[in-house]
Amino acid sequence: MDDDRTCPSAAPPPAPDYRQRTDGEWADRTEFLAHIAHLRTIVATGTVEVHDELTDGDHYADRHTMTITKNDNTTVRMEVYLFAEYAPDGRFRRIEETTLMLEGNHADRNLGSAR
Repeated sequence: MDDDRTCPSAAPPPAPDYRQRTDGEWADRTEFLAHIAHLRTIVATGTVEVHDELTDGDHYADRHTMTITKNDNTTVRMEVYLFAEYAPDGRFRRIEETTLMLEGNHADRNLGSAR
């Protein structure tokens, strides 16, 4: 399923064999797309500020801050440390990330993997 409507608006759909681990919890491609669909129901706006970024061949790493305003007007800010691998076609094949809550309700701590 490469339906762009289920993926982040600025990103291509992930590779067919995509896997993501966020804060120790693995998700396959289908689970990741369910995560994105869920976020679309609770997030009003969001921004990403990339602080550090490195690409080496088929590997990518960054440190970024996500600032999200939810539909209930609450704000969540998380710092994310991300390591990834590209598939031969340039899409992400694997992402492993850990998050640090900077601002927000403790109930939103799992926002990075909520489905």
